Amino acid sequence: MSSLHRLKDLAVSESGFVFDPYSGGTFTLNRTGLAILHALGEGLGVSQIASRLQSSFQVSGADVEADVRDFVRQLIAHSLLAADFQLEEGNQAPLSERAEVGDKS
Repeated sequence: MSSLHRLKDLAVSESGFVFDPYSGGTFTLNRTGLAILHALGEGLGVSQIASRLQSSFQVSGADVEADVRDFVRQLIAHSLLAADFQLEEGNQAPLSERAEVGDKS
């Protein structure tokens, strides 16, 4: 199962409560974490996510991309993304456009 499909299967509330149906684990995210999680689900890359965060939260600085990468590492550490997940521009299609597992198209 791809990492992005696994993200799609998470139960995420507007308040930041996250339930992983595969492990039974629960997590709490702040607004920034929620924004990153949603952007990952859309297939956005690091610079796209950082740009969105900068405009949404009116922050600036080069640390935003590093913060996004750190958050992805935390998702990997909690097995919410595969260890080999690549967060590069243009290599991820939005979940709504991806073929289902086993679909040969």
